[in-house]
Amino acid sequence: MFKKVQIYKTDKYNMLTVEVQGKTLVLREINDQWGEECHTFVSRPEMLHWAENRFREADYVGREEERAEIMERFRSV
Repeated sequence: MFKKVQIYKTDKYNMLTVEVQGKTLVLREINDQWGEECHTFVSRPEMLHWAENRFREADYVGREEERAEIMERFRSV
């Protein structure tokens, strides 16, 4: 059984989840613009590095709390 962590979900077309499959982390990002993207990470630091680049501080000016919450959910995986 895999552990599934929801990072965010605004509706059924915009969400990001992480599945913990043993030592492998499978990230699924569903977006109404690009469809589904799947990323596989072999380590937690690798996933956090991706998240830092994907959710850049510059993109969340005025919404720092939203970004902080997303990053905290990544760290809790």
